[in-house]
Amino acid sequence: MRSLVAIAVTLAGLLATGCAAPGPAVTVRDAEGALLTRVPAPGGAFAVSYRNSLYGTLAEERYRVQDEGGFRLVELAADQLAVLEEYYAVPGPVAAAPDGDRRNWVAQPSQHPVFGDLSIAATALGERTLLVPGHPPVPLPPLVAGTDVTVVLDVEESR
Repeated sequence: MRSLVAIAVTLAGLLATGCAAPGPAVTVRDAEGALLTRVPAPGGAFAVSYRNSLYGTLAEERYRVQDEGGFRLVELAADQLAVLEEYYAVPGPVAAAPDGDRRNWVAQPSQHPVFGDLSIAATALGERTLLVPGHPPVPLPPLVAGTDVTVVLDVEESR
């Protein structure tokens, strides 16, 4: 609980002071467009982890910011092999994740779609979390209030 409070305080401080590192930042907005948080992503990489509803284990969708705008799905990762082979039905081989990876297995998705923004449900059951290298994890469910748990991920360029 302390770590969640520390994350919230840190993020609130950054938003309040207007601090913004140059380069891309991942934003999370509510369904009406209000900014919930903004996390600098100078390396252009980020992921969304979640608890897979079918297998009950953690998985990640990993993205890379595109020079021409938007962000592309570049890799899938999971704690359980079946999530990649059966749930995602990846077309190629699944590999053991490299040392230091958060998940046990990695694979290429069947497609590498580019998103301008991405709407996702930030439910406590799904445990969706924004992961940006160099920053603390940002659990998404505590950011939403009321009955609409939809959040919209986007990438914005800061100067």
